[in-house]
Amino acid sequence: MNARGVHSIDRLNKRQVERLLADYDAGPVEALCVALRIVLARPDATWPELVAAARFTDTRAAALVVGEQLALDQLTAELNELRDLDHNRNHDLDHD
Repeated sequence: MNARGVHSIDRLNKRQVERLLADYDAGPVEALCVALRIVLARPDATWPELVAAARFTDTRAAALVVGEQLALDQLTAELNELRDLDHNRNHDLDHD
């Protein structure tokens, strides 16, 4: 568990990131579910459960749950670049 209380158990490997990016256009939420299930070690979690487990800000979580494209794109970019959800290295991107 990191300092924010997020159970970021694993990092995505290169193949998993490539899969996320390849599958993203056809189904962004589905592709992100696969990636977050790995990162959060929650293989059976639903999209809302994964978003809650990641402990994003309320604003970011709400945008992700409703499928706001910018929020989905930003999470994908974050996972592509960092391969995990270590919020000590990065920051939540809120939408005002």
